[in-house]
Order: sequence, then structure tokens, then C-alpha cells
Amino acid sequence: MLLLRYLHVSLSNSHARLCGLAAIWTVTFVLLSPGVTSNVFGEEIFVETESFADHGGWKLDTQFIEQMGSPYLLAHGLGQPVDDARTTISVTTPGEYRVWVRTLDWVARWAASPSPGQFQVSFDGTPLKPTFGTESAVWHWHDGGVVRLSAGDHEVRLHDLTGFDGRCDCLYLTTDVDRETPPPAVDDVLSPWRREQLGLPRDPVTEGPYDLVVIGGGYAGMGAALSAARMGCRVALIQDRGVLGGNGSSEVRVWAMGNIRRGKFPRIGEIIEEFCDHATKSPGTYEEFGDDKKEAIVLAEANIDLMLNHFAYAVDAHDAKAGKAENAPARHIDAVRVMNTHTGEDLRVTGEMFVDCTGHGWIGEWAGADTDMTPGGRMGMSNMWSWAEGESTKTFPETPWALDLTMSDFPYPRDHHGQWFWESGFDIDPIGQAEAIRDWNLRAVYGAFNAMKNRDGADNHRTAELTWVAYIGGPRESRRIMGDVVLTQDDVVSKREFPDGCVPSTWSIDLHYPKKQYAAKFPENPFISVAVHDRRVDRTYGYPVPYRCFYSRNVENLFTAGRCISVTHEALGTVRVMKTCGMMGEVVGKAASICTLHDCYPRDVYESHLDELLTLLRLPGKARRQTPASEIVIPDDAMELASSIGPMPGRKPAELSGVVIDDRDAIRTGNWKEGTGLRGYVGWSYRYASENSSASARFETKLEKAGRYRLKLYNQPHANRGTTVPVSVEVAGKAISTLRVNQSVTPESGAIDAGEFDLPSGETVSVVFTTENAGGLVHIDAVAWEFVE
Repeated sequence: MLLLRYLHVSLSNSHARLCGLAAIWTVTFVLLSPGVTSNVFGEEIFVETESFADHGGWKLDTQFIEQMGSPYLLAHGLGQPVDDARTTISVTTPGEYRVWVRTLDWVARWAASPSPGQFQVSFDGTPLKPTFGTESAVWHWHDGGVVRLSAGDHEVRLHDLTGFDGRCDCLYLTTDVDRETPPPAVDDVLSPWRREQLGLPRDPVTEGPYDLVVIGGGYAGMGAALSAARMGCRVALIQDRGVLGGNGSSEVRVWAMGNIRRGKFPRIGEIIEEFCDHATKSPGTYEEFGDDKKEAIVLAEANIDLMLNHFAYAVDAHDAKAGKAENAPARHIDAVRVMNTHTGEDLRVTGEMFVDCTGHGWIGEWAGADTDMTPGGRMGMSNMWSWAEGESTKTFPETPWALDLTMSDFPYPRDHHGQWFWESGFDIDPIGQAEAIRDWNLRAVYGAFNAMKNRDGADNHRTAELTWVAYIGGPRESRRIMGDVVLTQDDVVSKREFPDGCVPSTWSIDLHYPKKQYAAKFPENPFISVAVHDRRVDRTYGYPVPYRCFYSRNVENLFTAGRCISVTHEALGTVRVMKTCGMMGEVVGKAASICTLHDCYPRDVYESHLDELLTLLRLPGKARRQTPASEIVIPDDAMELASSIGPMPGRKPAELSGVVIDDRDAIRTGNWKEGTGLRGYVGWSYRYASENSSASARFETKLEKAGRYRLKLYNQPHANRGTTVPVSVEVAGKAISTLRVNQSVTPESGAIDAGEFDLPSGETVSVVFTTENAGGLVHIDAVAWEFVE
């Protein structure tokens, strides 16, 4: 008879699930079957590195659990060895143990050498003989040899040797020192052998039921969770990382794009406005992304159970076709299976509705949803980076295992930034080969910086140092979940009207391709992209994406939000940016509250409750109710309603003195370019035209009373502004004055005093700007008539 006894340490309270801070180790005592004479008692010790008490400088990487079975620790030191990760194990049976370490040589898949991710494993300060991270192009068990351990506690350390992304999943110790075969493969998430070693119960702990279970904590997931919670739903928000924001977090640092608060429903986007970053560059700085702010906003909602560091790995679903109409959805999700990425705890989160905000469409895939993925020529994954110039000479290790680059092989990282176009994986499986795509990007970045420091760029970069490289990839395109509408490029460009059109997409149809200039050297996987824009998208009002893109057509209780919604490859080019994805989540959250209220499904919201959804979309983002059946309360700090062309970013005309006419209302002829870069402008923007370009702008009004008025010309000064700009004042079409205005300087008020005029009431009064001999660019922003007497 085989007897097993486990000691399993984990945290099961809600605080632990939020923080994921428990260190766990497992000791297994095995009493062998009768008849075994060589060794009556044996001992196994299994240690997950993510559960180490102190990660030191190692990073927890959860991106590739689906591909290799587990979170792991990554020594991401940018060429400088990171601090040791350490923990303590307890040994009951003294003696010799064979140690197996699960790792890989991460450049071996390309036959590159030497191995960059080398590290040691030590017990009580003494390292094992092998150097790890030096064998096999796939995750495997590396034999660490034999160590003698006394009874009691022992310190285990992972000691990084290079700073170049060594990685370790777990350690397995056994008193079977003559064992020649490694432990079983554990590529599956919570594989049976791993579950046995962790001492996990056969049945997972159940959480719920929730009205809405949101999987994915990026902009789409946050928008869905906050929107649903404020509309009275009980929500679980599941995020596999320790921070929220996805690509818009400090880990990836893509600034948030896509205009919000505009179009048919300008209240949509107010929730996103509460937490979105305002980074000035991409990649921005750590501080600009406000990870703590995002978390605080979510935690402030009593209806949300936030589950950080929890990875969804499967769903429980069943067929739902029996007794329903022929076109009814065929599948129904009962629960999502979730693993705590720190402790290994296995959870089953139940709910009425689910929303897939994973980006890769994982929940839909596991539930049997109809999906699509462009077979090749997809947009890829970026790993952005930054560097700085110090005051003294800095060294950088040679990287013979990285991509073999010289300064002409990549675009120079100006402004100390490796931007979005450091992108690869266009024709590589974006899901099954995700780790390889990320690692190829790392080889490209390290190869480029090696060229800057050690090759033909060395003379110009003596003080340069690598300051940040994203080890979390920023993917753009993979699997999409098909809904009742599959949005196309033609729909967007032709502005096809849908009755449920709601989320304004304002980004151009922006598709990425390998940049030919840099593709020849590595044609199998180019690493620099170029963006090709179809700019026929209305960037001001936006194209209203229909609600029917936000749920599965054959899984009856599955919503979608983010880049896995129901669109074609081309249409994804406009909807995929973060603020737009976040607004999808806002719509889904409100729709989920309708499902809860009426005990119906996402499709029913369109077919039977569309008017109710559209009414909710007109509510302020901070509107709330205790339950979906409760009265809606609008708090005093609700945002001001924006217009159909968005919130006014500049000075508000209503707050200025006099009768104000904005440049948006001027009658313009010729080529006027729009700008917002010089702050202090009135309204939404300002405009400018070249000298002698024949452009003109006419600001017209009718004054309610006659009298003397002062003319004020609002203007943002600049050295390139005209110094002799022609401005004429007309009454009823007749010029009463012609001025030459110097626009290169402006008083602190932001308005040039153009003099006083006696004006009638009821007649059309015009201020006309032209460009003849203007002495520079002609600028128009707003004009005002201020009553004097």
C-alpha cells in the first residue's frame, strides 16, 4: 500500500488572494510498498520558485503559463546579475538528495551561444556543481547532482551569474539519488504530478457566485469591472499580474491612446478618464502609469473582489442547446478555473456572466466559442526599452548570443527610447510561441545596445547605460471571438450605421508590417515594424462600434472586451488601442447589469433591452446603484458632460469675457492645419496657415446691443508666428478697419488687444484673417468682442 503525507502551506483568505504574498514549500513523505528492501523510507521535496520567501532581484513571469505550465522567476538584470532569490526548506530525513531544476537555455532554440541566462542553485551557501540555464532549447529538468542535507531547515538560493534573463520554474529533491530519469514533464498547467507535489486538494476552492466574472485586468477589464460594480453587480476581477493596466501599466508602458468622451454617447469613457495615464512618451516613466492609483480606484468599489496574481487556466462549461431555438448559442460557462501564481492555490470562480478581457481570447477558446485568427501577417509583440547617459564611463557585457547587429541594422533610439516599432512575431504563432517572440525581442534589444556600446557606436556611447527593458511583452493581435456582428474595415470607413453603435473608435486603421529597411538581415522574423495608416477614420467624433461585437455568438453568457472582440484583422487596427478597449469594458459592464436585472444573456440585451442599455450609456461614469434593481444615484463629483466631439481641453469660451467666437466656428478657406501643442488655447484647438497661402478665416457674429467694443484676438505666441498678419473688421460686409498684427508675442492674458470699435446691433460683424505678407505663420484661435460702454 502506498501512503502519502503532505505538508502544504497556503493562504486562503481574501487578502492573500489580493496580494499573493504567501511563501509555500511542500514536503512529501513516501512509505514505499511492501517488498521494497533497498530503501524503506524515501523523501521528496518540491519547491516552486514563485513561492520563494524572497524573490530578491528576480522577476515573477506569468506570461507563458499556458505554454510551459507554471509561473517562473526571471533574472532580468539588463546585463548586471540580480540579487539572489532565497527561501527555506525543512528536511525531516537526513541524507543525500538528488536535485532536479526545471529551466532552459533560452537562446538555444536559435542555436545561439554561449548561454546568456546562467545561474547557480545553492544550499546553505554552497552551490551545486552544475551551472543552470545552459541546456536544452525547451523547458526541461536539469540534473543538479547530489547534495547532503541534515535534518532541519536549510536555505536555498538562486544565484544569477549574468543578469541576462536566466529563468527557473521549480526544484525537485529526492532521496532516490540513483535515479537517472528526470521527473515527469509538467508543461500542462497544474499537471497531475505538480498538483500531487503541491498537495493540492482534488477539488478546488469555490468562490462566488458573481454576477460578472472579469478575466483580465487591462483597460478593458478595469472598465468592465468598474462599470458593472457601479451598476450594482457583484464582480470578480481576475488579473494574472500584480498590477492592473495591462499594456498601460508600468510593466509595459504603452501610453493610452484613443479619444474618449465623444460621439453618440459622450459619457462613455468617463470611467477610463479616472485611471488612464497621461504619459508624455511611449515608453513613459514608471511613475506616469500610476499602478497604485489604478488599484486604489478598483479597491474603492465594495462590489469588486480583486484577485491580483491569479491566472485563469480553464473553464467549466456545458452544452446549452437543448430545448432552445435553432440559432441559440450552444455553450454556457459555469466557472473559470484560476491558479494563485504565488501559492499554487487552485480556485473555481463561479458566475452568471463572464467577460473575456485576456487579449488572446482564452476564455472563449476554452468554452468552445467561435474564434478567428489571421493566419499570417499579423501585428506583432513589442518590448520597449530605454537608455540614459551617465556622468562617467559605463560598460556593457558583450552579447555574442544576441542578434548580430551594427548601428545600421536598427533605427537609432532617439530621445533615449526604443519605441513601439521594436516589434516582431508577424508570422509566428502569437500564442504557442509567445515566449519565443518575447525572447527574440530581447535578443534584438541587447544586440542593438551591444552595437551602441561595444561595436561601431562605441565612441559615441561611452557613458550610455541601459535603464529599462520590458520583459512583459505588449502583444497587438492574436485570437478574436466572433459575435453577432464582425466589424470590417469597410464598415468603419463608410461609417455604416448600426442601431447599437456605441463605442467611438477614433484611431486610424493602423496596421503594422516589417520595415523593409531592416528586414533583410533577419527575414525569418524581422524585429522593426512600420505602421501603415488608413486615415479615413473620423478622429474627432469617432466611428461607433456596435455592441454586438462585444459578446460571443455561440457561448450564451460570454462577453468580450479589448483586442479579442469580433472584428476583422483590418478593423482591429482602429479598435485595439487602450482607451477604446476600456470604453468597450464600460459598455459591457452596463450590459451585464441588465442581464442580472432581467435574468437574460448578452444577445437578449440587444434583442429585447437595447433602449435600456442606451439609456445607461448616457449616465455619468460615476453614477451608481446598490443593486441592478436599485435607484440610480449621480454623485456631486460626476464629470461635466462632454460634447459629441469630446471634452474641451482648452480654455472654455463661456468663462471668458465678451462675445467669444472659436476657430471651430470660423468660416475657413484654404489650408489651415490644426494644433494643440501650445497650451493656453481656447476651445478644442487652434489653427495656423502659411504666409501667402491664400487661406482666410472669417469670425462672424451679431451683437445684441450697439455700443463700443474692444476686439481681443486670442493667440499662442511662437517665434514662427507672423509679425504683420492682416486682420480686417467688417460690418455688414464692409471693411471699417484693417490692421497688421504681431502674433509672435502675446500678453499674459493670452489675447492681443486689437483696439476699440463702435458697432451696431443686429448686423453681421466679422473679423477676417488673411495671409498676404503676414511675416510668418498666421494663427487663429478665438476672437472676442468685449463691451466697453
